[in-house]
Amino acid sequence: MNGPDRTVGVPEPRFGRRVDRARRWEQPAPATCIVILLVAFGATLQLLRDSQTESSPSRHHAWSVPHPQVVRRAALSFEAVLADIYWVRAIQHYGRTRLAGGAPQDYALLYPLLDVTTTLDPAFEAAYRLGAVFLAEPPPGGPGRPDLAVALLRKGMEHAPLRWQYLQDIGFVHYWWLHDVDEAARWFERAADLPDAPWWLGPLAANTMTEGGDRAGARTLWRQVQDSTRDAWVRGEATRRLAQLDALDALDRYQDVVDGFRDRTGTAPGAWRDLLMAGDLSGIPVDPTGIEYELTAPEGTVAVSRRSALFPLPDRGPFPDRRKR
Repeated sequence: MNGPDRTVGVPEPRFGRRVDRARRWEQPAPATCIVILLVAFGATLQLLRDSQTESSPSRHHAWSVPHPQVVRRAALSFEAVLADIYWVRAIQHYGRTRLAGGAPQDYALLYPLLDVTTTLDPAFEAAYRLGAVFLAEPPPGGPGRPDLAVALLRKGMEHAPLRWQYLQDIGFVHYWWLHDVDEAARWFERAADLPDAPWWLGPLAANTMTEGGDRAGARTLWRQVQDSTRDAWVRGEATRRLAQLDALDALDRYQDVVDGFRDRTGTAPGAWRDLLMAGDLSGIPVDPTGIEYELTAPEGTVAVSRRSALFPLPDRGPFPDRRKR
């Protein structure tokens, strides 16, 4: 008789406790629910405000982004989630303003959004590196703020001082957008001295000093990025930059053809067909993306089309073709 009593009596309380515990796990604590709802409400509000802002780029200055530390304190352990939300907002802000042909002041929210993103998640490498590209791009493709690009990358260095990519990217900003070859070479040199830095950074620093400031040097830099990065976006951007350099070379060649026609006839060609009829060209020239180059009349200036993915090109001045020297 004692046997059946033990069999029935022992497992029941143990089984009962497991059921109660499972029920407690299935029902989140009220405080957790409140936090989740507040985060969701805040994210929705920010996205709504952003969508209203983007519909009129000229009103960007009327909106503001909360201070990064305020957002971080309010995140309540949801820093990574909010960082992703602010990163998406930064990409949307940049993309929509660029498509709208915005002026530099229309990108006013870009750096604050990136600052909040990287404060919430200091290890967000893409936000530092791609954000720096967005900031440095000149109008109308960006705000033309290479100074803020460097500031953002320096912020990344504070969190990860041994990440050579940030130092390399600062070198690129100085080379490509600030056109300061010496400063670029110094940053490449600093990057080369870090542990785990790739072997090619040392020669790159030396080549920048001797070959930099021209298209050949720029090609060397972008090819290194193209071959070394694992990020698909960065690789695609490097490919686009190389195509821009090819377009600059082509513009020089076609401008020479146009100028030769002007010297012979006393007037600039009004359209590509004038050069075709004169036998100066065998076909209408197109850029590396397949879009026809523009020939403006009556100036006779050759330029890349605004419809091209390569527009706007970097200024030809800082990247002369050394073959013409």
